Amino acid sequence: MRSKTKLLMLALPAALFCLLFSTRAMQKPAPDETGLSEKYRLVEVASVSDAMEQLYGQKIYMSHEMRPLAATKFAGPAVTVLLKREENHDGAAALQGMLDAIDEAPAGSVYVMTVQDGADYAGIGGLMSTAMKFRGLAGAVVDGGVRDTPQIAKLQFPVFSRGAVPSTTVNHYRFAGKNIPITCAGVTVNPGDIVSADMDGIVVVPRQKAAAVLTKAEQLDNSEHSMYPYIEKYKSIREAVKKFGRI
Repeated sequence: MRSKTKLLMLALPAALFCLLFSTRAMQKPAPDETGLSEKYRLVEVASVSDAMEQLYGQKIYMSHEMRPLAATKFAGPAVTVLLKREENHDGAAALQGMLDAIDEAPAGSVYVMTVQDGADYAGIGGLMSTAMKFRGLAGAVVDGGVRDTPQIAKLQFPVFSRGAVPSTTVNHYRFAGKNIPITCAGVTVNPGDIVSADMDGIVVVPRQKAAAVLTKAEQLDNSEHSMYPYIEKYKSIREAVKKFGRI
């Protein structure tokens, strides 16, 4: 009897370790997502946009009004959140789902939020940005406003928005869904779509097209980067375009 009890006690730590390990593993993005995101971080957003248009004839870039707080470049699978305009007296409880989405998001994700008619309301601030930063999210894209910009700058956490405002969504908005299809700054975003952003703007690549678009974007990048020294040497953009077929 004692030997069985002793064996059980020895087995418990191992079981607990396995449970902890498996829980942590669930918080990480799938290996293919990680690899794809890392490759998207190496290509220019302009090339991704061109690749999508050339391959599928589709516009996948968000409005020019979406700008970052600081120079940045990131990419990752989308975690989506929708807030709907609704005056209420429920305080933070009406927005609980947007906080849950942060705590449930895998490391490497991009938090994509639409704040309905929200250019003058801050959909994200210092507290949410701190949580995203320390959970390992790649960045945030908010079709709405942003506040607490000094704290976000201190964190060096990348955030795109329509601009800085001092307001709050509390008592003015209600959480309407997470990890659902949303329209963000003119582009449809589905959970898991690849979101890629740099100083030129933001593109959203449907998950099923991401591999093909990446290959084409890499080709476009290689062509353009080869043109720079050619133009410098021959001092002619006309001859460079003629040779490389890219502008």
